[in-house]
Amino acid sequence: MKPSELNTILEQHRLWIESDQKQGKRANLQDAYLRGANLQDAYLRGANLRDAYLQDAYLRGACLQGAYLRGADLQGANLWNAYLQCANLQGANLWNAYLQCANLQGAYLQDAYLQGANLRGADLQGANLWNAYLQYATFTTNFKKVGRFGSATFSEDQIAWVCLHPKYHEWADTLKWVKVEADAA
Repeated sequence: MKPSELNTILEQHRLWIESDQKQGKRANLQDAYLRGANLQDAYLRGANLRDAYLQDAYLRGACLQGAYLRGADLQGANLWNAYLQCANLQGANLWNAYLQCANLQGAYLQDAYLQGANLRGADLQGANLWNAYLQYATFTTNFKKVGRFGSATFSEDQIAWVCLHPKYHEWADTLKWVKVEADAA
């Protein structure tokens, strides 16, 4: 997709949101190929990005509140300080994504691939991480506020974070643990 096309879509979407859906047009970027796209501070609240290819995209500070990102490929994407409240990220590939300080309140991350993701300082309050793959992801104490994480897969070095969660005992027998590999010296 050409940058001019993307800019037109973004502008039409902003108008659609600001006019309470009376003007402009909702962004539909389903299946869009946006690898490495610079979408810093983009306003994509409620946009359709299902199965979009956003590997290594720069989405720092982007507003993706309520966006439909089911199955999107966000591998290595920079989502630092992005707004992803209530976004649907079911089955999304967020491998090695940079989600530091991202707002993921109420985000639907069921079956999402978050291996190696940086979630330090991310707000995970009420997020659904059911059956998510979280091996080697890094968190801070905000993990205690995750809504659901049963059947998720973690690496053994994350045991302390997971056991601190108030619902750990409820889902403990559903969790999967991956052995931590020693660093090669």
